[in-house]
Amino acid sequence: MKMVGLTKMANFVRNTTAICLRASKVTHVWNPAVPVRAIHTTKTQNDLMEFFDVKKNWNESNIRVGRAWRLDELRIKSNTDLHKLWYILLKERNMLYTMEHECNQRVKVFPNPERIDKVQESMNNIETVIRERNVAYYKLETGETGERPVEEVVNLFGLPEKLHKSEYYIPKFMNTKWVKSYLEHGFINSLSVKKFYRLYKEKQYLDNKRSKTRDYNHVQQLLKRFPNLDMEALKAQYPDVDIEKAKRTKKARGHFDPKY
Repeated sequence: MKMVGLTKMANFVRNTTAICLRASKVTHVWNPAVPVRAIHTTKTQNDLMEFFDVKKNWNESNIRVGRAWRLDELRIKSNTDLHKLWYILLKERNMLYTMEHECNQRVKVFPNPERIDKVQESMNNIETVIRERNVAYYKLETGETGERPVEEVVNLFGLPEKLHKSEYYIPKFMNTKWVKSYLEHGFINSLSVKKFYRLYKEKQYLDNKRSKTRDYNHVQQLLKRFPNLDMEALKAQYPDVDIEKAKRTKKARGHFDPKY
């Protein structure tokens, strides 16, 4: 009896399916080259309006926003989450730049311009976290950081400069254009470069001397106005100033007998 019932049920289902197909008169062709996705999370509206803010914020003068992503919050996220968050922040930054340009074109105030700084800070923090993970991975696998090597060189003005090494299609000793102008012609050791470097060092020395003089005079005025000033805090704030020497000057005494 059970086998007969199952046979009748199978025949009923088969006949019902055939009737539906004949009624619809639709021929389905399966193409294995076209991928079939049962579900997707892409937004339905992928037009140019994504470069603009939502319409309810267009006439607002103050938009409440949160803070930037911190490093300790990003370090506990996976690489997939960081990758998704990066593109979310990228779209947000493009939207903010578009709204800022549109407000400038319409001579309106762009609300909360600090949003751009917060987004940029978050993106910089993501790059920092990813660089930390890359350095840790390369140190574990190869014993090196994996970063681009940096070398201290002297530029054409005779000043020290940090050069990030990169690959070139021709070696240095075969690059006659660079060798002749940089080494053989003596751009580094020429009289013009030496004169420039001497004047540059003199300017640095004078700027440093003026800065120390300003701090020394400021400390004297502080000692004159506030005789009970905390000396430890003053030394911590002005480590390059001789506090004991400044105490003995006439500018620091004022119209009273100092207690120190």
